[in-house]
Amino acid sequence: MDTTFVAPMGDRGRLVIPAELRSRQHWEQGVPLLMIETVGGVILVTREQAKALVRSQLEGKDVLKSLLAERRAAASSEDAAA
Repeated sequence: MDTTFVAPMGDRGRLVIPAELRSRQHWEQGVPLLMIETVGGVILVTREQAKALVRSQLEGKDVLKSLLAERRAAASSEDAAA
């Protein structure tokens, strides 16, 4: 599904997303799209697609355990400094 599409930017910064891409992504008129700026460029997704992307990146990771460990380490550092 790696396809390149060209969308010229208009004078007011507007982009027209090609119909084929809108159809393939199931983007209907009025659907809010997120533009996520990354080091490699910009990602254009719906909120649902962004959620799925985050979930796939966090899959298999114990986020709560990591967060608690970070908080405990920070608290220990603060206690040691006091």
